[in-house]
Amino acid sequence: MTIPLAFAHIGDLHLTGAEADNARDFAAIVAQLNEVEGLDFVFVPGDNADNGRPEQYALVRAGLDRLRLPAHVITGDHDMEGGSLDAFHDGLGVPRLPYAVDMRGVRCLFLDMCGPGSGGPDFRLGPDQVAWLADELERAGDTPCALFMHSYPADLKGEGEAERVADLVHRGPVRLVEMGHTHYNELANDGRTVYAATRSTGQIEEGPVGYAIAAIDGGVVSWRFKELARPWPFVLITAPADRRLACDAGHMVGERVTLRALVLGPAETVEYRIDDGSWRPMAREDGARCYAATIAWPADARAIEVRATGAVGTDTDAIEPASDPTGLPTSRGIGSDADALGAWEARGLLGTQLGPNRNGRQW
Repeated sequence: MTIPLAFAHIGDLHLTGAEADNARDFAAIVAQLNEVEGLDFVFVPGDNADNGRPEQYALVRAGLDRLRLPAHVITGDHDMEGGSLDAFHDGLGVPRLPYAVDMRGVRCLFLDMCGPGSGGPDFRLGPDQVAWLADELERAGDTPCALFMHSYPADLKGEGEAERVADLVHRGPVRLVEMGHTHYNELANDGRTVYAATRSTGQIEEGPVGYAIAAIDGGVVSWRFKELARPWPFVLITAPADRRLACDAGHMVGERVTLRALVLGPAETVEYRIDDGSWRPMAREDGARCYAATIAWPADARAIEVRATGAVGTDTDAIEPASDPTGLPTSRGIGSDADALGAWEARGLLGTQLGPNRNGRQW
């Protein structure tokens, strides 16, 4: 039985002072994540302190100290605002980048796009980190990998780095690249790898505050935004793959489908239905974090929906399983937002791209 890797992604914090809205939102997100079980870790994607100052990192550290889950924190361009990462390391005491961790059958690789640069959005990995990444992906073989970095590979400015890293990711076993920087939610699929960016917690240009929940289940990637104001439970279908996030022919559904859903928070009932059919019960897998059901998949079916009902709320998630190999996504621009899926409101993707960065639109 596969237990999927599942984690929360808290977008760029940009912390300034304890009285600011984003500091209160960060504290509320930490408190909310502490209420549930079923996640492996929390990812914080850089731009942690808005100006890279020690007093700002003290606020970040205080929030992380309250978090009951392990946290993986990487660098962003704002962390380099002072010209080095000394305050970042002195204030947070996190492991030096890059590093790799194996979890739930997934090789997780954490990168520093900012330390080799000169400050600001001068994203570079440097030759040593590029060589490290190439070696890690080669040694991974067929093991699914997840890459955690501040922005798209296309944003790298080192000589030849953008093309080299994008090619390593596209040809290798990387199933998911998790990023910050955009300030808006975005999913992209180049037919091999899903790229996921979570909106900022500070400097917010679009939508309500919240965080993303992502999973890798046997090579299938799932991702959905959780609004802070919405009560538990929260549902994320982890298998099968939605057609928009499918990456190979192995993600196609057949006559029998194993449906699996991560449910966070207390739920009295968990049910599924195909299209507009009747709701049927799902059972919690023994020793696992998911509810599951094995179902016959009608040839003309289009969608599966899972509903979890708790004492104070109900949540649903729905996917359209991939059934046509000719409809799989293909790349229009490896390692960039050229493969962005656009609006998908059920996933928290508004499609407005309101943000100050390279890919952002004016607002």
